[in-house]
Amino acid sequence: MKKILITFIALTTLWSCQTDEQYEDLNRDPKNPVQVSSDFLFTSATVSLMDQMASPNVNLNISRFISQYLTATTYLDEPNYDLNNRNIPQNHWGILYREVIFDLQNAKENVAADLSESDAELSQAEKDARIAQLEVLEVYAWQILVDSFGDVPYSEALNADEVTLPAYDDASTIYEDLKSRLSNVTTALETAQGFSSSDVLYGGDMAKWSKFANSLLVRLAARTDDFAMVQQAVGKGVFASNADNAIIEYQPSAPNTNPLWVDLVQSGRSDYVAANTIVDVMNDLDDPRRVVYFDDNIDPYTGGIYGGSNSFQSYTHIGPQFRDPTHAGILMDYAELNFHLSYAAMEGATGLDNDAQGYYEEAITASMQYWLGPNVDVSGYISDVAFDGSMEQLGTQFWIAMFDNPFEGWSVWRKFDAPEFNLPEDTGNPVPLRYTYPINEQNLNNANYEAASSAIGGDSQQTPLFWDN
Repeated sequence: MKKILITFIALTTLWSCQTDEQYEDLNRDPKNPVQVSSDFLFTSATVSLMDQMASPNVNLNISRFISQYLTATTYLDEPNYDLNNRNIPQNHWGILYREVIFDLQNAKENVAADLSESDAELSQAEKDARIAQLEVLEVYAWQILVDSFGDVPYSEALNADEVTLPAYDDASTIYEDLKSRLSNVTTALETAQGFSSSDVLYGGDMAKWSKFANSLLVRLAARTDDFAMVQQAVGKGVFASNADNAIIEYQPSAPNTNPLWVDLVQSGRSDYVAANTIVDVMNDLDDPRRVVYFDDNIDPYTGGIYGGSNSFQSYTHIGPQFRDPTHAGILMDYAELNFHLSYAAMEGATGLDNDAQGYYEEAITASMQYWLGPNVDVSGYISDVAFDGSMEQLGTQFWIAMFDNPFEGWSVWRKFDAPEFNLPEDTGNPVPLRYTYPINEQNLNNANYEAASSAIGGDSQQTPLFWDN
């Protein structure tokens, strides 16, 4: 399938453009068809996914605000949860569908049909391995969409030739299918070599891809209290250390820099400070990660008032490491995996390699070692936050560790209701439990939008997701 080279701001806009594309085809030379290589699509989709998850741009992704890791200095709409003024749901939705899922789907079709010259030279096992890598990333993107909105177009979403106005699928049903899809990729990942030079996550290390797939399965299974699936994923092999983390190493020069650098440094703006929510919690715990998470421009560390107007000079800034253009982006790490496993063990999961306390301590250790170095002594801190078996403690430590994976930080807060978040000073609005659907869906796919809104209990920021209970 040809790479769809159409710029649009919502999924439905693509579906409305089929006639235009037919006319465009009349001007193409059928003897020299336009194709985009599967390698390029794989790399592009991976980077687009990571950029969207890492970005602090208020037009694209405000999960660092919603998770209360950062707050604003001047422009207060976003930390006060006005998501629609800048069309944030629209942009988030469009990027994940258009620049990630569609590209991954096109790459799969190219691999299967030998549409790229390199694909035609592959064995079937190698093609299957490439498709499996693409599948893992696609599942990741679908999970983010579901965890952002709830019910979304899924089963009809990629069939634009036949369905112009796709129905929304039930979020819990999508999750079950995503878990099944992850369960089915391990053999292909372990059997043959997939993408290598175009793989910006693992450089073609298929053993690590298999661990990533199984660790992502743990995320989905633990979130839905599917502890049998957690056990199954662990049995197949999950992350064993920080060396297995799914991260992207960004480059020192644009356009391949970490999006944090773009908004915090290149922009020349002073729009963000560390939020008092995260600073106060870490100060109370005397948390050693403060020296990395935060700058030392203020002594002691002092977070900006969440959702209020803050002087940039008067409050603690995000740490210098996060302002480095080469700062790595995190899709999933070993610390996150262990927190999920600690939760599963607390809830009675059997057949695991450790108990709840062991996983909890391993999670904290992994986070400390990632940020402070492999030789850091964590024994004192672990003693200070000794495992007490409470969801409040687990959620708080999990949330601290997700500082640079802020979308998961938001999911942790929704799952565990911990730590206690501040209400934004300017409005006092409650913390969102989901994004509202994009305006374009309301206008262009109204019947399906109305059905989905009714099914989830109303298109409100306060409508909880199916796993948020």
